[in-house]
Amino acid sequence: METSELLKKVRKIEIKTKGLSKHLFSGEYHSAFKGRGMSFSEVRDYQFGDDVRNIDWNVTARTGNPHVKIFEEERELTVMLLIDMSQSSFFGTAHQLKNEIMTEICAVLAFSAINNNDKVGVLFFSNKAEKFIPPKKGRQHILRIIRELIDFEPEGRGTDIGLTLQYFNNMIKKRSICFILSDFLSMGYESPLRIAARRHDVVGINIIDPREEGLPDVGLIRAHDAESGEIRWIDTSSKRLREDYARWHQEHLAYFVSTFRKTGAGAVNIRTDESYVNALLKFFQQRSSHL
Repeated sequence: METSELLKKVRKIEIKTKGLSKHLFSGEYHSAFKGRGMSFSEVRDYQFGDDVRNIDWNVTARTGNPHVKIFEEERELTVMLLIDMSQSSFFGTAHQLKNEIMTEICAVLAFSAINNNDKVGVLFFSNKAEKFIPPKKGRQHILRIIRELIDFEPEGRGTDIGLTLQYFNNMIKKRSICFILSDFLSMGYESPLRIAARRHDVVGINIIDPREEGLPDVGLIRAHDAESGEIRWIDTSSKRLREDYARWHQEHLAYFVSTFRKTGAGAVNIRTDESYVNALLKFFQQRSSHL
């Protein structure tokens, strides 16, 4: 993509998403995530009403008087965006392609994070870890991320979320807020997700296009599998074929929701034919109410 065209696209996304993050998401982001990051501050004498779970038994034994640990909200968190760059993300039959919606959501989350003085890092993935951008602060850093989102060309075509999570678990040791943006058209990632969710605050954002939920009955069509590159003719007038396809999609969707819930991670579905703003706001508000 030419530099002038790329800069125009970056600027357009910045204007749209920065406004959203400032007016809608910054407060919701703070409520949903900042209150979860607590760090040790000091030890003081136990007072009536203090939570007994916070008693520091070492200091209590040494002084002979009960003492409690005091925690304060962490001033700075790290936000990691794990972004699916496989070929299936370059698909869309509604208002936008899946990767265009992912780009906007990433920008909204990134601007919300830096508005709260947090660092933002990125890991692009396909069927392998494609590119890692270390966490940093600042507008220029976010604009670089947006540029990469628009212009990055992955080497791999497929999707391997399990392998990506293993890479993430090895790379990021400090507790972070981890958003995984993908269409989750793969399975077998429960074990590395469980490890990640134990250490980090993990949220899966599943981007769904309505055409993926079922095939239309339009007879013989030429189909292209974006991730394998295979091209073949399929007969969509076959009821069994349409039912098998719909079942396949439902199985992947059910696996995504159940696996994320089972491991203690957050999960949200976002459709390309609906507003991602409403879906994200609802998710943030639900998290805030459960803190």
